[in-house]
Amino acid sequence: MASRKEYLDFILEQLSDLNDISFVTMMGEYILYYRGKIVGGIYDNRFLVKPVQSAIDYMQDVIYELPYEGAKEMLLVDNVDNKDYLKGLFNAIFDELPVPKSKKKKKVTYCVVSSRKSLE
Repeated sequence: MASRKEYLDFILEQLSDLNDISFVTMMGEYILYYRGKIVGGIYDNRFLVKPVQSAIDYMQDVIYELPYEGAKEMLLVDNVDNKDYLKGLFNAIFDELPVPKSKKKKKVTYCVVSSRKSLE
């Protein structure tokens, strides 16, 4: 089940006190970035963040959930109505989040096929 755009808009509004929040749509879900790092995402209208230690320490009730079948567990953020809580959570976990891997340029190989016909 895909997440609703209205839920994304609500979460983005709750995070509006933070600078440099962005998202990418992927297969009907939303990956959230904070200052260039992946923080988590919205999956089936649930706000999940990466299970880094600082997030576990910050959250009062830690609930692990799968964003989708076969994925690694993430932490459910259930206190989405509290802007200050969300701002504190993002600031608490930012330093522990991994730096995104740089994308390698794909090597393109061209194959030229000749279709010359014999002239007789």
